[in-house]
Amino acid sequence: MPFGKNREAHDIFKTALTLFGIIGLIGSAILFFGADYIATELIGNSDVKNIMVALSPAVFFVAVAAVIRGYFNGMYNMKVASNSQMLEQLFKSILTIGLVLLVYYLAIVNPIELSASLNLSEENVTVAMATAANLASTIATIICAGYLLLFYQKTKKQIWKNINTSPNKEYKKEKTTRIMKKILSISIPISLASIVSAINRNIDTFTVVNGLKVALANSFSSVEALTDEATRLYGILSGRIDTLIGLPTALNVAFATALVPAVSEAMANKDVETARRRITFSIRMTLLIALPCAIGMCTIAEPILNLLFPNVYAPEAAPLLQISSFTIIFTLINQTVGGALQGLGKVFVPAISLAIGAGVKLVLNLLLVTNPNIGIYGAAIGSVAASFTTTIIELIVLRKNMKLNTNKTQAIIKPVIATLLMSAVTLLSYEYIGRLNISNSIVTIITLLIAILTYFFGILKLKIFDREDYHMLPYGDKIYKFLEKIKVVKS
Repeated sequence: MPFGKNREAHDIFKTALTLFGIIGLIGSAILFFGADYIATELIGNSDVKNIMVALSPAVFFVAVAAVIRGYFNGMYNMKVASNSQMLEQLFKSILTIGLVLLVYYLAIVNPIELSASLNLSEENVTVAMATAANLASTIATIICAGYLLLFYQKTKKQIWKNINTSPNKEYKKEKTTRIMKKILSISIPISLASIVSAINRNIDTFTVVNGLKVALANSFSSVEALTDEATRLYGILSGRIDTLIGLPTALNVAFATALVPAVSEAMANKDVETARRRITFSIRMTLLIALPCAIGMCTIAEPILNLLFPNVYAPEAAPLLQISSFTIIFTLINQTVGGALQGLGKVFVPAISLAIGAGVKLVLNLLLVTNPNIGIYGAAIGSVAASFTTTIIELIVLRKNMKLNTNKTQAIIKPVIATLLMSAVTLLSYEYIGRLNISNSIVTIITLLIAILTYFFGILKLKIFDREDYHMLPYGDKIYKFLEKIKVVKS
């Protein structure tokens, strides 16, 4: 623990766990018991009720998980946070696809008595699929929180050993109320960013179905058919596209999370150069993750959707994914830059920039989704514009507060070249392998593997990383030694 204040840090951790556990429990209760009122009165769509009920337990477990992650991040144990987030995203992906397909199978492919008892008819199957996707997110969150709690229990003896042998002998226990005030003074602006981010994600819930009813009003003779079609399109966006777009954040979140304590410590020690180096490297890594994910999804959108959602045909899905894929680039960048700004003490900036982005998203949804020529694609365009706006604001503020020594060739040009190379090879591979007498799923999996190998080949061949960069990566020294052994890099 920096500065040796292990006992003080543990006091803050215990207080924060209690405080946010209570706040999370209240939030879950409000969402669970108020789901009917929120869906009917505020959103104007009673179908959303079950989706909110499915999400409600997640509020409590997200709060608990965030506190434990923060405690271990403060001790520079980034492995725990990254493992928990990857575990959460893995289960979220598997369970989302599994539960959505199960609902589809029960309702459409093989209707049985169980589906009838659950009221899973063709008319409400899309809502049921969206509810299943959100239930999957809740279960994944619970698993993540469980993993963190188990890890804490497992390391409790070592934590107390570190506390008892801490070099800081000037320990003075603070009052719990004073600790709470300190926590809230820091956490409220950070929480605001999370709240605004959640609101941003839920703008589609409030606007898309009603907007589509306006856009499609002349295409349907009955209100029921109009509502079913609007709900179906929203289900595609929320149940499939948003799930896929959210996957890369699990890969990048470790860099954003690690930046907060790393930059804070460097600035506390007045070591501006270390803070600058860490921020620059994290932004570079973010681009290296974001670019291939975005361009890959855009390049072979339809094969990816067919692989993950077989037998669930929707002609609108592939174009939606192609447009939405560009939000990955901007979302990941503002995620990392937001972490840097919080580490620099600019804790309100991410919340403000996200709020402005949410405003852009709301306006564009109202203007574009209601347009018969644009419809559901307006929601995807709004998301791209919102994330772009947020990113630009955060980068401007970061540049004003810290001048980054960015090598444009290494940070931007070479990653773009590697991504374009990957994209070209991906298209050629899919076209060539597709001629073979094998299933589309196998073709897509082979193509994705080739794409990944091509991208890593490009990174190594273009020498995007130097020796110091490898040192800052998890297991970077071992990776560098291995690359030395196979003579990919020079000793």
